[in-house]
Amino acid sequence: MTGLHLLAVGPLFVLGGTAVVTMLVSTFVRSHVGILSLTLAGISGSLVALGFAAASSDRGATVLLKIDDYALFFTALLTVVAGLVALLSYGYLERAERDIGEFYVLILLATLGAATLVASSHFASFFLGLEVLSVALYGLIAYPTRRAVAVEAGLKYLVLAATTAAFLVFGMALVYAVTGSLSLGGLATAVARVSGLPKALYVTGLVLIFTGAGFKLAVVPFHMWTPDIYQGASAPVTAFIASVSKAAVFALLLRYVTQVDSVDAGAFLMVLSVVAFASMAVGNLLALLQRNLKRLLAYSSISHLGYLLVALLAGGALARTAVAFYLVAYSLTMVAAFGVVGVLSDADREAEAIEDYRGLGRRSPWLASA
Repeated sequence: MTGLHLLAVGPLFVLGGTAVVTMLVSTFVRSHVGILSLTLAGISGSLVALGFAAASSDRGATVLLKIDDYALFFTALLTVVAGLVALLSYGYLERAERDIGEFYVLILLATLGAATLVASSHFASFFLGLEVLSVALYGLIAYPTRRAVAVEAGLKYLVLAATTAAFLVFGMALVYAVTGSLSLGGLATAVARVSGLPKALYVTGLVLIFTGAGFKLAVVPFHMWTPDIYQGASAPVTAFIASVSKAAVFALLLRYVTQVDSVDAGAFLMVLSVVAFASMAVGNLLALLQRNLKRLLAYSSISHLGYLLVALLAGGALARTAVAFYLVAYSLTMVAAFGVVGVLSDADREAEAIEDYRGLGRRSPWLASA
C-alpha cells in the first residue's frame, strides 16, 4: 500500500480514528461540549480527507473497496448529514440524558459503516460495513435509556438486523457457490457461463440479498418494523436512520444493480416494479391514517424509497445522477423534519402528536417554517 492508497481510504481512517479517540476521551472527560467538538472535528477532518482522496491519482487501495467519484460523493453526503445529526443531538441530549459520550462514538461508528457500504465492491466489505452500521444503531436507538420505548425499539431492531444478516449471508453463499466470486465486478462474467440448477441457485441468492437490503430500506413488504422503530427512537437517531442508514444501503444497491446483470432481467425488473409501486401506494395511504408525526414520517420514508426505486428501474446514464439528487434532497429534508421534533421535545416526552404542533406558527415562526 502506497501513500496514494492511504489518501484514498483516508476518510474512513479519520472516522474510525475519531471514534476511538472520542471513546477514550469520554472515559475521562465528561464534557458534552468537548465531546461534541471532538466529534465535529473528526467529521470535518473526514471531509478534508475526501478532498485529498478526490485528488489522488491512484485509489486502488484494496480489492474490497472502490474509491471512485461515486463513493466519494455519497461519503461526503453521509458525513455532512451525520454532522448535522450530531449538532441537533446536543440540545436534545442536554435535556434527556446525562451520559452522552457513548452516543457520539456510536454516531461516528455508524457513519463509518455507512461510508464503507457506499464504497463496497466486494461481498466481504458489504457485510462488514452493514454490520458496523447495524451494531452501532442498536445502541443509538436505545438512547436515551430512561425511555422504555427506546429500549424496546432497540431490541426490535436487533432482532430485525439478525434476520437481515441471515438472509444476506445465505444469499451471498449461494451466489458464491455458483460463481466462485465475491467481487461485485466479477459476478456478471461468471454467471454468464452457468445454466440449469446453478442458475436457479444464483437467482435464489439474488432474491435473498435483495430481501436483506429490502429490510434495511423498509420497502414494501419489508416495511412493518419502520413505524415502531421511528416512534421508539429519539428524534435525532430517527433522523440518522431515515437519512444516513437508508442512503448508504440504497447507494450500494444501485452500484450492485448497475454492475451485475441479473439472469432474467425482465423478471428482476418486474419484481422491483411491484415493490416500487407497493411502497409508493402503501406508504402514502397508511400515512393518511396517522396521528403520530414520527409514524407519519416513517410511512413517508417508505414511499420515498419507492420513488427512488423508479430511478433505479429507469437505469441509463442518468440513474446515478437522479438518485444522487433525490438522496441529497431527501436526507436534508428528513434531518430538518426530525430536527424540529427534537427541538420541541423534552426529557419526559417527545412532541410526536400532530396536536402538539397546533399554533406553532404563532409560538415559533421559524420552526414552523422549517
